[in-house]
Amino acid sequence: MSVDPVAAEILRRFRRVAVVGLSPRPERDSHRVARYLVSVGYDVVPVNPAVDEVLGRRCWPNLTAAPGPIEVVDVFRRSELVAPVVDEAIAVGAKAVWMQDGVVDEAAAARARAAGLLVVMDRCMLRDHAAMGTSG
Repeated sequence: MSVDPVAAEILRRFRRVAVVGLSPRPERDSHRVARYLVSVGYDVVPVNPAVDEVLGRRCWPNLTAAPGPIEVVDVFRRSELVAPVVDEAIAVGAKAVWMQDGVVDEAAAARARAAGLLVVMDRCMLRDHAAMGTSG
């Protein structure tokens, strides 16, 4: 599988990832991806207003409450709920927004790009990082 050039750039350049919608349930994709990111050296910041802690890390109710700087916002939310997350990512000065498999919001992506953020949609961070092999 080839890795999208923007995805590869994000994975190489940035190490601090806020995972929005991170579930405490190990069988959920958000949990598996976040656990993997931690295992390969990323600093994961859990964001979920319904949970106090995930993966032994304090969980924040939103990006604004999370301690900065946030470099990448990895979004595990339904497409129709992405817009406010992207707006918050722009507001906190994130460098990139990554929408996981099945998550697409072209208008929010356009706003993020206009604000200078790198954007990936409908791709999995875990799968792309693993596909990069030792270069990630």
